[in-house]
Order: sequence, then C-alpha cells, then structure tokens
Amino acid sequence: MAVKEVKLSTIEEVLTTLTTAEFNDALKRNRSAFLFRGLPNVSYKLTTSLRWNCKGKAGELEPSILRNFSKYAASTSPLNSCWEQMVIGQHHGLPTRLMDWTYSPLAALHFATSGEDITGMNQHDAVVWAIDITEMNTLLPAKYQKVLNDERAYLFTIDMLDRVAKDLTTYDNDMGEDGIVLLEPPSIDQRIINQYSYFSIIPSGVEDIEQFLDEKTTRTVKYILDKEIRWQIRDMLDQCNVNERTIYPGLDGLAKRQIIGIEKRLLASAIRCQELFVSCFVSGKKVQ
Repeated sequence: MAVKEVKLSTIEEVLTTLTTAEFNDALKRNRSAFLFRGLPNVSYKLTTSLRWNCKGKAGELEPSILRNFSKYAASTSPLNSCWEQMVIGQHHGLPTRLMDWTYSPLAALHFATSGEDITGMNQHDAVVWAIDITEMNTLLPAKYQKVLNDERAYLFTIDMLDRVAKDLTTYDNDMGEDGIVLLEPPSIDQRIINQYSYFSIIPSGVEDIEQFLDEKTTRTVKYILDKEIRWQIRDMLDQCNVNERTIYPGLDGLAKRQIIGIEKRLLASAIRCQELFVSCFVSGKKVQ
C-alpha cells in the first residue's frame, strides 16, 4: 500500500483529473468517491489544529479545551455532544482533532491557491489530497460499519456517531491505529454548505496521518500542482465563481476578496515596473 503522487502541470490535467467521477451502477449516475483537501504549499503536512497548536500535549489539553469552549458557549447554543462541541469549535477556530475536507475539487483548489501571501504563488508547488470514502470506511471497526450499513450511509452524522462512541476515550479505544471516521457536519451556516465541508476525526493513536494513509490505503492520491499554473488555477476559479466571496459568504468573505484584489493590483504594478526596468536596462534608456 502507498499514497500515489501525481504531478499536474497544466490546467487541462487539473480539470480532467480532479473532476473525473466513476459511474455508479446503482444510481445510474456519475459520482466521485473522494474527499479532497487543498494546501497552498507542497511541504505542508497533514495535521490537525490540535496537534499543530498543542504539540506533544494534545491529549492532555484536549479535554479542557472542549470543556471550556462548551462551558462559555452554552449561553449561545447548548453543546450536549463532544462531537458537536468539536464541529462548532472547529468552525470558529478552536484547536480540535478534526481535519477539514471537501467533496468539491474546486473548493480544494481554492484552498491550494490561497491562504498565504499571493506574491509568493509561483515560488512553490501546492497540493490537493484525495481520499476514497469507501476505502476509509472499510478500515472502521465492525460496529461502525454496521451503523453505516443500517443507515445506508457513506458518512457519519453526529447522531450516528453518538450511538457507537459518546466520548473520546471510547472512540480512541475503538479506532486504535487502524481507522478514521469521516463525519458530515450539520449545516450550521452557509459557509459549511458553500465549502461542501466534511471532517475526518483523527484518533489519538494516529500520530502521523500521512503515514496512516500510506500504510492503510491504496486509493489515496497526492496531487501536486505545479507552481507555474497556480495563478491560472486562481483565474479559472474566479470565472467559476469560486473565491473568497463565495467560500466565506458574508462580510468576512467580502473583505477577504477586496484584500486579494488589492494584492493582485499591487503585484501587477510591481511586475510592470520590473519589466520596464529590464527593458530600459537592455536598451540603455533611463528609467523616468
């Protein structure tokens, strides 16, 4: 078993590869079995915000993080399930063991071409990870697979997960190092809907997510996006109306969109100045 790496160097390769869906005979429709995760730098590792922020103390700090969040958020919305605490917390920036994925390859491409200084877009490759939902489900303990089968579902909801694991200890003991549940969050706001969001719940026994995928799966793909086409991807996404304004609906996204517009204009101006300087240097003319 091993993660497959695929280098994509043209926009045609990107669109053809990431938007391909297999024919589902039962549905008589073309459907993709993959979830995607885009990262703006190929060197970035798959890691949760909990491990990133808490390092080696993630297991020690996680219960108090969730407890405090739930306690002070109770006046807004009672959080009765630890999974609900995580989903709401993740949505608002709380460090959790959840990892964001999307069913939309276009949304994944957006995250692979955003989230950093856009003046450095052509300095390094980006990456889109793809995991097979069906394959991930085969790694789950029998009682988890039974819930999915009984519900005729491919992904867990909070209610379904509560039936088999009401707390983190039970979940971690059940999963060990061998399984990861994929969770469909409730549509608590438009952002989750627009981003076509899903989560993977990383058990404490899985310390290295990429190693887990490499050792346990055969259909995981790491698509490496050539740095030379990242701007072309962004422009294509703009035309498809996939940008900060739609990915983050509301005033926050509108503000992000304006900042990107300013940065793009400043970058274009800097490029024109550089081209003028080079032209004048070669011709021997003075720069006015």
